[in-house]
Amino acid sequence: MSSPYKPKGIYSAQWIPTDAAGRIDRQALAALIEFERGHGIHGFLALGSTGEFPQFSVEERKTALATVMELAGGLPVMANITDIRPRAAIELGRYAKEVGAVAVGLMPPMFFPVSPADQLAYFLHVAERVDLPVMLYNFPELTGKRIDLKVVSDFADRASMCAIKQSGGEFAYHRELIALGKEKGFVVMSGADTRLTEVFALGAAGAIGGLVNIVPELMVKLYQICVEGQKGETQAIAETMVEVGRTVDQLTFPLNVAAGIEARGFSAGVSKMIVSPESQAIHRKILGDLRELFAKTHLPLGPAAHA
Repeated sequence: MSSPYKPKGIYSAQWIPTDAAGRIDRQALAALIEFERGHGIHGFLALGSTGEFPQFSVEERKTALATVMELAGGLPVMANITDIRPRAAIELGRYAKEVGAVAVGLMPPMFFPVSPADQLAYFLHVAERVDLPVMLYNFPELTGKRIDLKVVSDFADRASMCAIKQSGGEFAYHRELIALGKEKGFVVMSGADTRLTEVFALGAAGAIGGLVNIVPELMVKLYQICVEGQKGETQAIAETMVEVGRTVDQLTFPLNVAAGIEARGFSAGVSKMIVSPESQAIHRKILGDLRELFAKTHLPLGPAAHA
């Protein structure tokens, strides 16, 4: 069943900065969201993988979602409600409806093995109890489980599906998903931040990316040229995106996103993960490398860079 709501454009896979006690750093989050909104992004995914949702309790996820909603300035917010516990996902989905989210995201439940048939059963069980459109969220490198095309097709036939987010290394899967989406009435939002010109040429409706927290203006500009038909050259922008991705990927995800945010001049908060001295040294190298790139490409730094 196709949903009337379908995301399009550049959505931030929103980073959620926290303090040393694990509480949301509202001031840092507000500055980051204002920066993204100021560069014309189209919406937000709250508490996705970049939002480090496994680090939060259900109540903390509710607080984070409500805060993003308050700061979004009327832009649409989708809420990732994935949880190994179906009852927790349902609770989060109902809360997302209460605070005004436009859709929910669902990844396969993590940790234990799950067959494709049981994936579908999980998705349908949650969707039937949450009165919002659903965006399936495929990121096998993190969940350990691929959402196969038949699962997507069967879910689209039986639930209010608005989109699927395709992330990870299997870029070619975009083609099959986009073709199925045209048949079933859903859209594909890509997580391939550094390959946007290819993504848009294939017919994706937009992107939901962690790099939106770092270089939103570049990603919005590529969308404007490739999808909206604005005049402009994409090559230099695309090359800068690749360089940003290559530079931050000296660290593992999501530590790489935090390093990029700090390099751009915004606070990423206190790490929710235990970080080794080796990774701290790489973090410092990324800051220097990206600051040089931002200077070369005339990308101004945010307020934390001058503090």
